[in-house]
Amino acid sequence: MRVLVHGSELAAATAAAALASVGHRVTWWPHASADWPTLAESGWLASEPQLMSRLEEGRAQGHLRVLDVGEPLQGDDFEVLWLALSPAQREQGRTTVAELSSRMTADAVLVNNSTFPVGETDRLAAGLGNGRRAVALADLLEEGRAWETFTRPSRWLLGCDDRDAERQVRELLRAFNRRREVFQRMPRRAAELTKLAINGMLATRISYMNEIAGLADTLGVDVEDVREGMGADSRIGYEYLYPGCGFGGPSFSRDLMRLADVQSASGRHSALLDQVLDINEQKKETLFRKLWAHYHGRLEGLTVAIWGAAFKPGTARIDHAPVLTLLRALWAQGVRVRLHDPAATGALRERLGDHPLLALFDGDPDEALDGADALMLVTEWKAYWNPDWPRLASQLNGKLLLDGRNIYDPAHVADMGLYYRGIGRRADP
Repeated sequence: MRVLVHGSELAAATAAAALASVGHRVTWWPHASADWPTLAESGWLASEPQLMSRLEEGRAQGHLRVLDVGEPLQGDDFEVLWLALSPAQREQGRTTVAELSSRMTADAVLVNNSTFPVGETDRLAAGLGNGRRAVALADLLEEGRAWETFTRPSRWLLGCDDRDAERQVRELLRAFNRRREVFQRMPRRAAELTKLAINGMLATRISYMNEIAGLADTLGVDVEDVREGMGADSRIGYEYLYPGCGFGGPSFSRDLMRLADVQSASGRHSALLDQVLDINEQKKETLFRKLWAHYHGRLEGLTVAIWGAAFKPGTARIDHAPVLTLLRALWAQGVRVRLHDPAATGALRERLGDHPLLALFDGDPDEALDGADALMLVTEWKAYWNPDWPRLASQLNGKLLLDGRNIYDPAHVADMGLYYRGIGRRADP
């Protein structure tokens, strides 16, 4: 099929690469806010496993063409317009769809892969000519696993009110639907709301578990015992029951805000969602509060090592990441920070500039430990799971390890002569 992909989101880059890899003739038109030269230099795209190499492969084979700024569309009309824009680009997206309708075949289909307000696919469809259909295809990609989740999907959540449009989308994605049936079809508006509701539920589980972890801290209970007991209940399960120091990310955070906007626009205020968002913001400071308690508020002049800045392992993005809130709290108390991350230091430099209380490292994680009084684990990169414990213990002046993701065994850390403070877990040497 002849496919035009428009947008600069991860969803756009992944769709362009994946569709080209299975023989579709794809033109990728990045949004003007992030053109191809900008994307090619971005840390988040380069760090996404396989994606950049797949894009280069598609271009080399001639199946993928990437447009530069101002470059006109050429060739035959398109059979599919794949829209993957950010929520902030919604109004511009409507104008673009109306303009591009003249370059679409009479039976073309618009695939809205953007996370827009409920009902936006209906509004986009109104901008198309007669005979052209629109479907909502929920963006279910996982950052750090985008290629894998697109090419080997557990499901496609398809909002579609037209059988012919469904057949065309099935043909478009047939190469990724060979192992088993992965399409779940429902009306367009239902699919748009389902996407938001999924992330709302996941965020609620995380925030609830973080609240339980705080209670466990107060009561002197190891939250890991509680988590295992809860997860063993078949009605609950283990997924998203891991307490931590807050969640972030561009898609997850935006979807929650979008769901809150939908609630507000419908006249149905959600006290629950407000609490979920508030709890998450509070949890981003939880490691700082543990440091404060350990040193009885006397933090000025201390040096803290931080392992991890990206909002999750496998990505270079720091959008809404807990580390940003944590850094502001530490600097307000005059704490020097030595921070290591294998991928996100470039994004931090771009976001924060040269800060006198910040030193960044992306080589050996142990470099960040030199002269540090405490270590904070913020992002659970695999490189951090099994440190050289004797060396780590000898380098930390204050013998304090603050585990924001509960990846370490408290008893083992204590045996190394360190004070361990996790999320709902603790142990003393």
